[in-house]
Amino acid sequence: MNLIDRLPKLRGKYIEQAPLKDVTWLRVGGPADVLYLPADEADLSRFLAETPEDIPVHILGAGSNTLVRDGGVRGVVIRLAGPFAKAEAIGDNRVRAGAGALDKMVAKTAAKAGIAGLEYLVGVPGTIGGALRMNAGCYDQETQDVIVEAVALDRMGRRIVAKPDELAYAYRHCGAPDDWIFTQAVFEGSADDPDAILERMDEITARREATQPIREKTSGSTFANPDAPGTPNQRKSWQLIDSVGGRGYRVGGAHFSEQHCNFLINDGSATAADLEQVGEDVRARVKEKHGVELRWEVKRIGEKESQS
Repeated sequence: MNLIDRLPKLRGKYIEQAPLKDVTWLRVGGPADVLYLPADEADLSRFLAETPEDIPVHILGAGSNTLVRDGGVRGVVIRLAGPFAKAEAIGDNRVRAGAGALDKMVAKTAAKAGIAGLEYLVGVPGTIGGALRMNAGCYDQETQDVIVEAVALDRMGRRIVAKPDELAYAYRHCGAPDDWIFTQAVFEGSADDPDAILERMDEITARREATQPIREKTSGSTFANPDAPGTPNQRKSWQLIDSVGGRGYRVGGAHFSEQHCNFLINDGSATAADLEQVGEDVRARVKEKHGVELRWEVKRIGEKESQS
């Protein structure tokens, strides 16, 4: 029986052999056996409840922080769009955002409503779902600083409303169960003049453009810093990479950026294997020289080799 025939009949859309390289920022990787676009949260809940447990299920947001391997992804890849991509101010200096909403759009929604505190999201590539899953942040602010609650579905399709302490956040880490799929969240800031908020957002954008290769085929930071912000003598991944000759290091069409050497770049001809090899080679060098095991911040999914 084909995989598609084992999946429940829903209002959402199934796409067989969907080319994931078209929807990830690194522009590499093989296809998903099935790509599923849920119609809404109820549709997704039914999918999870009725899909056999032996079928692998993966979640993909904007693909800004994901490396899809060349052999593609077995099972079903879920992509949240449409109703999941909305954000709105709901009063009391709060914003409700779907997991598929782009982080920068949520920042702009907050600014328009005169809600300060979410400016940092304009500097975080990707969607709210990814920000929730990895406690994304930049410039000394993180998701855990502004979240009120998050809504998720577990692998059985059950709806969970989680408060911040239930998410067990740490630096670039969320302690929620791996099978939770976030669908939306509520964030809280403070009242401020919209123009002042927009000015701070412009400063963040200008700072990123000056220091990061954001116009390249990249996935953002490749490795999380070994130490959390505020740690005395904090070690930063880019410094460790630079110290072992990682800046500009290349395999095939993949290399670490000359501008910011914690950013992997696809020059247009890279395979997923090239990109992963660049990262693993430099990780090994850092481990050998400094005894530090760099932790991948980029999520790697799928099979390394194409199936014949």
